[in-house]
Amino acid sequence: MSEHVSGFAALVGRPNTGKSTLTNALVGEKVAITSSRPQTTRHTVRGIVTAPDHQLVLVDTPGLHRPRTLLGQRLNDEVLAALAEVDVVGFCLPADERTGPGDRWIAEQVAALSRTPVVALVTKTDTVPKAAMLPRLASVSALGESVGRPFADVVPVSATTADQVDVVARVLAGHLPPGPALYPDGELTDEPEAVMVAELVREAALEGVRDELPHSLAVVVEEMAPRTRADGSPRDDALVDVHVLLYVERDSQKGIIIGRGGSRLREVGTAARSSIEALLGARVHLDLRVKVAKDWQRDPKQLARLGF
Repeated sequence: MSEHVSGFAALVGRPNTGKSTLTNALVGEKVAITSSRPQTTRHTVRGIVTAPDHQLVLVDTPGLHRPRTLLGQRLNDEVLAALAEVDVVGFCLPADERTGPGDRWIAEQVAALSRTPVVALVTKTDTVPKAAMLPRLASVSALGESVGRPFADVVPVSATTADQVDVVARVLAGHLPPGPALYPDGELTDEPEAVMVAELVREAALEGVRDELPHSLAVVVEEMAPRTRADGSPRDDALVDVHVLLYVERDSQKGIIIGRGGSRLREVGTAARSSIEALLGARVHLDLRVKVAKDWQRDPKQLARLGF
């Protein structure tokens, strides 16, 4: 690239294919929450990669899937809307799994983007022997050809070991149009702090919970403000009060989150607080409360109230 280029790249794929981990590796900082649980990402999160000759704005999207609820359909709609506005698509397919019906369904969706180049990113290469990579890369290439839209590039990558992360950045940037930087140098994301705080709490709450819970958990920051003195002036210790509501769909799920005697909720608070303090650069008093919003994933009014 002889002239400066800039633009947007969307990372898509089935749930739990490493999109958020790769986003964080490309940016060099944590801007997207990660979990072994599918459908961790609920919002499109922009991560910004700035280099001397390019600026790549990454759109880490929720995993595309065949929806079973209104929430699932709205997440899919959010992904498809993001795809319509980007300059290049990075389609994440894990190296340790065979190409399945879900991958083919996504390949068909991105094949319809006739003017947008699609780069296949074979993720999690650190989880398979080197001898298995050639057949896997061949199967990924065949997937693009089978839907009538060969991939512009096929790049193996491990975000965990940082192997080929720089190659992914160069390949995606190679499909961007000429243009100036879209964000100031040093800016890593345009995600509002309140949204990132809510996501960090949800990430902590998802650790070690039952399979049913990730889909039923929503987190909303009710209030976030620096604590002041009685006269309203700022305190010297820069303490930030953060009040967060965790919504679940059933009373039994509320018990899972809170734990015996509140032990589980205290663990969530401890884990989330350190991440939030790193994000805000200040000490945090974190107040967590759990509420039941029955069947919120299927209720249009409750979905709107929870930001979906």
